[in-house]
Amino acid sequence: MSTALRHAAPLLSVRAPIYAGLGTAGLFLIMAAAIAIFGSGDFEMPSARGHVGPIPAPSASHGDDHGAANPIRFQTPEHGEEASLQGVPEGFRGDEHAGGSNAEQAHASAPNAADTHSAASATAHAAANPNALPVIPLAGLTEPGPGGPLPVIGPNGERVSRAFARPFHGDPNTPMIGLVVGGMGMNPDVTQAAIDNLPPEVALSFAAYANNLQDWVDRARAAGHEVLIEAPMEPFDYPNQDPGPHTLLADGPSAENQRRLAWILSRTSGYYGVTNYLGARFSTSSPAMTQLFESLERRGVAFLHDGAGRRSMIENVGAATNVEFAIADRIVDEHQSPASIDERLFALEALAIQNGAAIGSGFAYPVTVQQIIDWSEGLELRGYQLAPPSAIMARRRLEARLASEAAAAENHDTPASTDHRWASNPNDHGEAADHGEAASSGH
Repeated sequence: MSTALRHAAPLLSVRAPIYAGLGTAGLFLIMAAAIAIFGSGDFEMPSARGHVGPIPAPSASHGDDHGAANPIRFQTPEHGEEASLQGVPEGFRGDEHAGGSNAEQAHASAPNAADTHSAASATAHAAANPNALPVIPLAGLTEPGPGGPLPVIGPNGERVSRAFARPFHGDPNTPMIGLVVGGMGMNPDVTQAAIDNLPPEVALSFAAYANNLQDWVDRARAAGHEVLIEAPMEPFDYPNQDPGPHTLLADGPSAENQRRLAWILSRTSGYYGVTNYLGARFSTSSPAMTQLFESLERRGVAFLHDGAGRRSMIENVGAATNVEFAIADRIVDEHQSPASIDERLFALEALAIQNGAAIGSGFAYPVTVQQIIDWSEGLELRGYQLAPPSAIMARRRLEARLASEAAAAENHDTPASTDHRWASNPNDHGEAADHGEAASSGH
């Protein structure tokens, strides 16, 4: 066997190149046929290499897209970050216990060039806009506070609840509907769209933690909107749901709640009233609500509750402290769908017919803002008038005072008591009469 292999070896060495050449020629023939058939020689054999491309950028649009006809497009801001409760200092600027240096807080609150330019534009727009409210500050209505100017009652008795409210000269016989939209200042695009597109009679309430808060208030007033500031208040599930470091607490120490309220009220100027942010538990505490209302009354500031939670405690304390207050009749966007919001807005119409006026509250959801715009366009044709919430609050206060005076008159049904009313010099009782009128004005 080995002898046979030795004789075959020369033949194998000759045939091997021949086989290799034939194989190469066959491969070229196959490639030529492929080129003739497919028309291109640029192809690659399959390989195990992979490639991961960039993820397509998501759309920045939020909420319902109503198409090109929609005058508002709410988008996440491309520059800068939205305001957040994280990192808000626990204390006043300049307070050594607040955490962080004064320079850091000044840097955090300093407006950037774009905001400064926008504020200047708002001031210029106010001069030409017939709906614009007076440029602030107004002399005599503020005093220095821990974070800025604090509201005070002026030397002549003028109150910010009236000086900073939007004037209203509507028909008293036409049902009035007021709306306040809250959560302003936290999302710049939504806030600016609401300022520009909502009717000027719609009030805007701003979060106390918003960046560049005074600039936003100035822009809102330049567009004709009266303004409220939101006081964060303790909810039932606090601290699992935490409204922030300056939350007013139902069982908190009186001095600490006063300190936090002073910080909130001094965040900006130009608001006519305070509204709640959350606060279901806070509003059930009579001592806490009494302290809040007494503080607001001393400073001439009104209070408008958004209507969530129990009403009885707010009404009782409001009447006892004589603060200017009101409670919204409906929250229009508990369910964030156009159909649900429309249903609540039409419910306000029914209440306005029944009671002469109604107030609704909502949040700065894109769908809320858009539905209010659509609903308000035909309001006058349906026999209603859109009014600032402050005007409805004043109307209710007047009605309550007249009702109280009528009830008091009914109690003086004997001639002796009626004659006694005029038996002495009216000037001797002027001060007492004024006090009695104020005490009876209530809600």
